[in-house]
Amino acid sequence: MILDNKLLILIVEDEDTINNFIASMLSSNDYQYVKARSGAEALAMAASEVPDLILLDMGLPDIDGSEVIQKLRSWSSVPIIVVSARGHEQEKVKALDLGADDYVTKPFGTHELLARIRTALRHSNNRPANSEEIKQLNFGQLHIDLERRLVTLAGSDVHFTPIEYKILVLLARNAGKVLTHDFIIKQVWGPYTNENQALRVNMANIRRKIEKNHAEPKYIRTEVGVGYRMVEN
Repeated sequence: MILDNKLLILIVEDEDTINNFIASMLSSNDYQYVKARSGAEALAMAASEVPDLILLDMGLPDIDGSEVIQKLRSWSSVPIIVVSARGHEQEKVKALDLGADDYVTKPFGTHELLARIRTALRHSNNRPANSEEIKQLNFGQLHIDLERRLVTLAGSDVHFTPIEYKILVLLARNAGKVLTHDFIIKQVWGPYTNENQALRVNMANIRRKIEKNHAEPKYIRTEVGVGYRMVEN
């Protein structure tokens, strides 16, 4: 059992080369780690070691990574970052819809993975017991006053339709996390609708109101074929 106060990351990866590379990267960046090489071992270690974050490969020798996510989410809210060679949009969407916090495709850059880890940990540590306790959400010059339902950009009021505001707040409450198209649609329009076109139109309107450069968005990034991510400061 890990005893000191460094953050602990569970690496779930059956290829020793990648497992050791990630372990070395984490160690050199002041994280502790434990390793699992199968889904069953990962589930057991998640319960016994209580890691702060899990890096999960999808192609495990015993059970698929998607099943590991499902089982973990039945009892744990630990941040899960999928690190997988499966780069198809459907795979990413499935993992995120099942409850993964992020998805990094192999081969990955060290700096990118470390940044994703920091974001997931920050998001987890800043999450209050009751999300309604949050009164304001701030992203650089973009401020959202939840009590007054007021959005300002660089000190000027920005006016949104009720649907646009709901989408913006949903993304802002989950800053740093990829939200799939399906998740956003169900949260905004309800579980029995299919509003893909409406989502695209509303997102275009939101960006037109808050982004100066649509080619290089500052606040909301598109994960092509998957969904959207509000960028944390």
